[in-house]
Amino acid sequence: MPGAQTSRIREGSFVLSASIVFPPTREDRAVTDLESFHVYDTSLRDGAQQEGLSLSVHDKLAIAGHLDELGVGFVEGGWPGAVPKDTEFFRRARTELNLKTATLAAFGATRKAGARAADDPQVRALLDAETPVVTLVAKSHVGHVERALRTTLDENLAMIADTVAYLTEHGRRVFVDCEHFFDGYRTDPAYALRVVRAATEAGADVAVLCDTNGGMLPDDVRAVVAAVAAETGARLGMHAHNDTGCAVANTVAAVDAGATHVQGTVNGTGERTGNADIVTIVANLELKRALRVLPDGALQEATRIAHAVSELTNIVPYSRQPYVGASAFAHKAGLHASAIKVDPDLYQHTDPELVGNDMRLLVSDMAGRASIELKSRELGYDVSGDRELVTRVTQRVKDLEAAGYTFEAADASFELLLRTEAEGQRLSYFDVESWRVITESRPGGDALSEATVKLRAGGERVVVTGEGNGPVNALDHALRTAIGALYPEIDKLELIDFRVRILDAAHGTDAVTRVLVEMTDGKTSWETVGVGANIIEASWEALVDAVTYGLLRQGAAAIS
Repeated sequence: MPGAQTSRIREGSFVLSASIVFPPTREDRAVTDLESFHVYDTSLRDGAQQEGLSLSVHDKLAIAGHLDELGVGFVEGGWPGAVPKDTEFFRRARTELNLKTATLAAFGATRKAGARAADDPQVRALLDAETPVVTLVAKSHVGHVERALRTTLDENLAMIADTVAYLTEHGRRVFVDCEHFFDGYRTDPAYALRVVRAATEAGADVAVLCDTNGGMLPDDVRAVVAAVAAETGARLGMHAHNDTGCAVANTVAAVDAGATHVQGTVNGTGERTGNADIVTIVANLELKRALRVLPDGALQEATRIAHAVSELTNIVPYSRQPYVGASAFAHKAGLHASAIKVDPDLYQHTDPELVGNDMRLLVSDMAGRASIELKSRELGYDVSGDRELVTRVTQRVKDLEAAGYTFEAADASFELLLRTEAEGQRLSYFDVESWRVITESRPGGDALSEATVKLRAGGERVVVTGEGNGPVNALDHALRTAIGALYPEIDKLELIDFRVRILDAAHGTDAVTRVLVEMTDGKTSWETVGVGANIIEASWEALVDAVTYGLLRQGAAAIS
């Protein structure tokens, strides 16, 4: 909200100067009627257009349930009649979805040129979907009307009005997505305004202004939305794509200018660079603009839901995603840690608990004493009274990171290091004597690895051989066999991720290798790190740490 717009500041805000505006504090937030402000999610339709993303009907039903938990007002399920999978989704949704907050919307286009809405099979399919809301896409750019639709400007307006009227006559609430609106407004503002009027005068509840090509910037969005609102008096919405990296900012700018309907996708999925991230939008509106746009307490589920949707879409969560990313409230520099030790708010723009996230302290070669103390406290160890221990751990971390280790993504390895320094000896459920791996490959056949592990556990020497489809898999099988009888808890541990990084790549095949592994017990997961002269050595170190930490979490007692 720039200085030129300070006359539009909501009640409860205050002005520091002519150009800087601060939102109300949380205690002073005005509560918005949820119907008076629409949060509309299009993950199941527009978001599914992302390259490499393919949702089954089951996936779409599951995601719809999560969106309802987030508290969005509307879930756009897809395009019935045009996409068979979407037609099936709406059929199953009638009996399998029990939405508590969200209203399901079907998406489709206006009738074809030269026809009647009542005779258009795809318009009929929108009724057959039996959703309370129908969202229509309509052309608002003269170039698209004339060259893509290949019809006249007047016929396009008639297509919009006829389709909206037909659907509203059959009891549907209609939203109209004015496609390419901002580019169309630049080309011919008078015609773009006629499209908005045609939709709303025919009975559409909302005219959604779409930045379909994603090329707008916030100041331009704010100016156009304000002008359209003043000229038409229509209820306006915003649908933004992220091609300039401004989709969320453009959406907030539209709200500042009077829009009361926002569209987006969870995690910003969508075609090209994606859509506006609906989670970031609602967090910004609630926490920075003092608008209550979700039901009470719903925003605290944002992190959980964003990650759940990532799993269903098979897209790795973006660690630096605003508000809900794993690194959104992660602090690494020693200077930051010193300040956070005094007051967490000194280096955080908001309380992470408000979006269901946590503050994290990263341990690295940049760590100072404060970082080590705070990270240790986070893991359940109070080391603040032992300056010698803190100094020793800090130096140990710096030395290991100089050798290629990284602890910021390997909390479990750091906790084992901390315990070793604090107790004077390494936690051990077994002592490794030696290990070796042989990989055999024959022409026309798959390679097979065989690992031999020699160790002492429970007072006895154990020699075990394991096979696997690779060296690490074979070592994992051999280790599990060797200690499984003594520690049955290992059956609950599963390796779920394995990442390799070549350090000093200029050394070629002689380069040092770093391996990060992630293991789970079915409830939580943890990561460990190994570094070695080759990938197998580094993998073995990370694997042993992961199993050791897993047994510790399971409460296993070391058998001497």
